[in-house]
Amino acid sequence: MLVVLVAASTACRGDETRPPAAPVTTRNVLLITIDTLRADRVGAYGDSTARTPAIDSLAARGVRFTSAFAAAPITLTSHASMMTGRYPAGHGARHNGMHVDLAVPTLADALSAAGFTTAAFVGAFPLDRRFGLIKGFQTYGDRMPRGADGRPANERPGQLVVDEAADWLQKHRGDRFFLWVHLFEPHAPYGDPRTGRPAAARYADDVAEADRQVARLLESLGTAAASTLIALTSDHGEAFGEHGEIAHSIFVYDTTLRVPLVVAGPGIIARALGDPVSLVDLAPTIVRQVGAGTFDADGIDLSPVMAGAEAPNRILYAESFAPLLDFGWSPLRSVRTGGWKYTAAPKPELYRTADDPSEARNAIDSERSRVAALQAEVDRFSGATLPAGRQMDSEAAARLQALGYVSGRPAGTARPDPKDRRDMAARIAQVTSGEVHGPALGRLLKEILANEPQNPLANLRLGYVLLEADRCREAVPKFRVAIAEKYPSADAHLGLAACQAAQRDFTGAASTLRAADSVEPGNPVVLANLGLVLSDGGRPAEAINPLQRALTTDPDLHQARFGLAIAFARVGRRSDAANQAEELLRRLPPNAPQRSEVERLLASVK
Repeated sequence: MLVVLVAASTACRGDETRPPAAPVTTRNVLLITIDTLRADRVGAYGDSTARTPAIDSLAARGVRFTSAFAAAPITLTSHASMMTGRYPAGHGARHNGMHVDLAVPTLADALSAAGFTTAAFVGAFPLDRRFGLIKGFQTYGDRMPRGADGRPANERPGQLVVDEAADWLQKHRGDRFFLWVHLFEPHAPYGDPRTGRPAAARYADDVAEADRQVARLLESLGTAAASTLIALTSDHGEAFGEHGEIAHSIFVYDTTLRVPLVVAGPGIIARALGDPVSLVDLAPTIVRQVGAGTFDADGIDLSPVMAGAEAPNRILYAESFAPLLDFGWSPLRSVRTGGWKYTAAPKPELYRTADDPSEARNAIDSERSRVAALQAEVDRFSGATLPAGRQMDSEAAARLQALGYVSGRPAGTARPDPKDRRDMAARIAQVTSGEVHGPALGRLLKEILANEPQNPLANLRLGYVLLEADRCREAVPKFRVAIAEKYPSADAHLGLAACQAAQRDFTGAASTLRAADSVEPGNPVVLANLGLVLSDGGRPAEAINPLQRALTTDPDLHQARFGLAIAFARVGRRSDAANQAEELLRRLPPNAPQRSEVERLLASVK
């Protein structure tokens, strides 16, 4: 497959004349990616209400591509295409949670080999180092804060990301650097959905916050700004009901494929360019702009186009395998060329995007010969199936579901068109995006279950809604269905165990948590809960081992340490209990509300 894609890319490049190497004044590279940023929500792209002065200022002094498109409406897949310059089949990460092929060269590889100091700071779990984008980076900042349940969060504020990046820049003054900074705003949930403000308004607030962090980041460049090539883009857009879609990942309409792309820096003349380009073009362009040679990619070096040359006539590809991997529906594969866009699906679509940019008039019946030719082009880039063995681990699947990505499960061998399932997809997206709360969330989950009674995600979420309302009798069957349907994490077991413990069934809760340990072996939250249940159920001696194991994996899991101190106290090991209480006090913040309870325990065992 890779040979085909490279050959296709080479054919697209033709006899294009290479520009001279960039002047030596271009020392550094800063790549900024803003997750889920629609191009038409940026001031420089025509939104007069947008609060994006930093992005607009960058666009005013650089090249603003007005027809830039992602290779997939999915965070990891799109970023992998940016970093490798290859379409998804060429790097292997066809969905969040899959792994980038480590044999594929990356932009960070190329710049590191050219003498750059390389660093990345990312704002969300889909870009965690385990998935392969760390390749070529000497520093990779992906540590997430902890949630109230002790687990690492799945995202972090852009302010924290920029703080880390600015600190790194301060330490590397004088180095020739490549810095990639990823901001998760404005990914859903936008702001606080509980306020009742419209989603679009809260999204605009998050866009403005991302812009503020861009301004801070640019300011932190200091004197290096004059010699830094800056590229700013997004991994994909966002849908607010267009084509029946909520959020992103399922469909490949331009609502979620079109992205802003701005390149500014030494020697770059400010202009707006309307030629269609892809994010696979970014890596080869950056490598050429900094004089680091050429970069083997499906994309092309856009330097000639940025300098005023005519763009080559070529075919751009995009896909989403999320429908297949999340729900068992047909994947969507798309090509655009010559003002036309074709999407291969059980019910294919063809749009003359040159005069129908909203993709409202399907010309499939009147352009049969064009459809046949474009279908052949789609198949050159990728087939409709994936290689065997491309899977993600259960922890990754669960954390991605919490962010609204892996939402369902493959269902049988039939492959319905996602268009015929858009209502179900939209309902699930409303749940996973965090846009619906309280009684409305319960009603929506029941609607989903009326159509898919065994849906593991909907059963899990409804189980937790009922648990939070102290309705464990109704919640237990929901958790059991999610477990039976193999929900890909221990979350359903944890919910069931919480209900069992609330009903004083400590033996049942312990059994459930032991089963959870087989689903997510070594998960410290599962082990901590097992220890707490055993201790509270009158078996503190048995509780000590799982609590110690939890703390070995995660020494900052404060609930486990407090539980261990109590277990030691219950078996008469007062000195050990005091040691754990003292260690917990050292680790807790000075103003932590738990300190008084720990101090009382410490006083009782001394």
